[in-house]
Amino acid sequence: HDAFISTVPDTNRDLRVYSTDEESPSSLTDMSMAWVCHNVEVLCVAQEDGSLHFRHCPVFPQELADQLLHRMADEGVLNDRTVGIFQNPEHLRLRRAFIQSSQLSAEAFRLSLCPHKLQELNASHVHSSITISDVLHSLTSNKLCRQGLQTLLMDGLRLYGEAGEESLQASFSMLRGLKKLSLAWTDLDDRGLEDICAIPMLESLDVSGTNITDLTPLLNCQSRLLSLTAHGLQKLEMPTSSFILVLSKLHLLRHLDISNDRLVMDRDNLVQQLVERPGILPQLVSLDVSGWRGVSDAAIQAFVEDRPGLRFIGLLGTAAGGSELLCGDGRLKVAGESSLTQLCEALRRYSDRESFIREVLAHLYSHTSDMEEPQPHILKLVLAGMRHHTDSLHVQLVASACVFNLTVQELVLGMPLRLLGNVVQQLLAAMKNFPNHEQLQKNCLLTLCSDHILQVVPFDRYEAAKLIMMLLGNQEDQTVQRMAVAVVSILVSKLSTEEIAELGAEAFIMKQLLSIVQQKASLGVVDSTLKFALSALWNLTDETPTACRHFIQCQGIELYMELLESYYSESSIQQKLLGLLNNVAEVEELRMELMNEDLVEHILSLLINPVVEVDISYFAGGILAHLVSVRGPVWTLEHFSRLNVFSYTGLSLSFRTFQPFYPLLHVSQCSGVHLWALWAIQFVCRQNAPQYCNVLQSEGGTDILRVLSSHPDTHSDVKSLTENILKILERNFHPTSSGTKCANFISVS
Repeated sequence: HDAFISTVPDTNRDLRVYSTDEESPSSLTDMSMAWVCHNVEVLCVAQEDGSLHFRHCPVFPQELADQLLHRMADEGVLNDRTVGIFQNPEHLRLRRAFIQSSQLSAEAFRLSLCPHKLQELNASHVHSSITISDVLHSLTSNKLCRQGLQTLLMDGLRLYGEAGEESLQASFSMLRGLKKLSLAWTDLDDRGLEDICAIPMLESLDVSGTNITDLTPLLNCQSRLLSLTAHGLQKLEMPTSSFILVLSKLHLLRHLDISNDRLVMDRDNLVQQLVERPGILPQLVSLDVSGWRGVSDAAIQAFVEDRPGLRFIGLLGTAAGGSELLCGDGRLKVAGESSLTQLCEALRRYSDRESFIREVLAHLYSHTSDMEEPQPHILKLVLAGMRHHTDSLHVQLVASACVFNLTVQELVLGMPLRLLGNVVQQLLAAMKNFPNHEQLQKNCLLTLCSDHILQVVPFDRYEAAKLIMMLLGNQEDQTVQRMAVAVVSILVSKLSTEEIAELGAEAFIMKQLLSIVQQKASLGVVDSTLKFALSALWNLTDETPTACRHFIQCQGIELYMELLESYYSESSIQQKLLGLLNNVAEVEELRMELMNEDLVEHILSLLINPVVEVDISYFAGGILAHLVSVRGPVWTLEHFSRLNVFSYTGLSLSFRTFQPFYPLLHVSQCSGVHLWALWAIQFVCRQNAPQYCNVLQSEGGTDILRVLSSHPDTHSDVKSLTENILKILERNFHPTSSGTKCANFISVS
């Protein structure tokens, strides 16, 4: 689809070639490009020089070739090896080359990209030794690029190599067709500016943050220059009068940015003199003077009124922008801090300017403290600012506070899920980058402590749980600890069996959680931190033998025996303790670790005590059932088979699999063990027949039940319960058949 390009230049100057709309599902093109990026090694063969070529490459439509290159750069897979696929311009024809922030050498750039008929090139912030001089030399060596290249972005690169000016083998003026050039935050100097101003078709120039001291060479292109961005020129040595004189002669200028990244007082009244000069810049469509404090509202308003064609003005940090004319709600867009509208415009335009983003976010925090309606467009803008400045503690700190304001309580329900997923990933990245900053950790965890986010929003829960557990060791603040444990507890419950196994293999996680439990137990408290830590341990050991071993190695059984005694009257604590011990008991080689007389007697008392809650009795029965099933030396419990395991009501159970139950259903097991396992299976099958009947069928559990039912030595009560389950299965898979109603629960005596 065609992209709409505003007549007002955006400081976010990326060459965007694929959709990133969080409110829409990914397009087939986007998904295909992502797949190719992550499988490029499989699809290619290596050449003698190490570069890759596609094994079979059709002729790509030119736009798709551009998109593939862009996506490879964004995904971080574009390097000297993978860029080799573009050495064949007959099949992969590039026009708009995006290699920003990639790892490319000058030689790889020359061989792979310069043979193409490039019209646009974004080589900003390439992470290698490649220089502006290297790029110029490679581009000018191709006649088609010399004449056809129209846009060139090289922000953040060095001008020369180690040889200094001697390494400059080409000049800007050789690019005869160039219309737009950006060299922001490079070491461009006055000599380079003179060369640039000799480009015959130059219309747009960005020299922000460079070493330029004098802008007088701009007069050489006054007959064609339409846009000038000179943000943060801290080394400019021109007198204010000379600076304004140069600007006054750029009659065709439509876009002017002379903002100051330091947000300082305009002691020379540069902006005031500029806007008060009669007739200056009559064609201006946008003016940015943000960062110059002390500009008067009246002067700005008069300037705007004299230029009805003006569509944007940047006033952030100037103290101007409070008048109705400058509110930013009409055709004139205003970046400032006087209203939420102005702040959003500032966020959109200044996402790559750290000092401005810091200023905007500080004001935005107060504006979003009492939001009544979801504002996904604002959240998206905050996210963009965070992504541009991942290494800035100040930006991440204030932005994370704004994210909380924008997603608190019901507001989160009105946000697109993919947008929230991207926000969560960015919050986790901030937590990882600044592990020792307590307030930042707290801000991020406050947002993550949301059922909607933890349960519904798409993000990598495994990596999130692992990261937060790693960070938990750095925190002594009880609030941070409580939130972190709560988040981890819920995350672990959402992981797959395979992910839990991987997480459980990390011994430090078990030690961390047990340490928290020990700390709380030593104080004798029952709070949410203790409960969440116990829940996390319970989930972490579910069908995870490695985690169960770590639990034992960390003296977990000894600790849990103490807790069973000290928290005897706390049913919620008892349930979580017994749930984990039941997980340990499911691991055959670890059952001997539980054969402690005091522990078994306590568990038995919980099973037979009529006043104990049903869920506690259930897990107590499970532990004993697994212990009785131990092979080798026979270890029996008197009267176990006579226990009434069928009187439970009001219990809530769920299983990922029935695998732990099948060994208990072997015909050699005692009837009490059979009954406990069968009752649990019947309970969940009655609650959710479609799900659990399918599990039984797929795992071969149906055959095990039939063998048990038909064996001559099977107890009559066991046989009856087994047949009940088989009838449930029959009704589920053959709903039209008339089955006999399940028998009522019976007691074993």
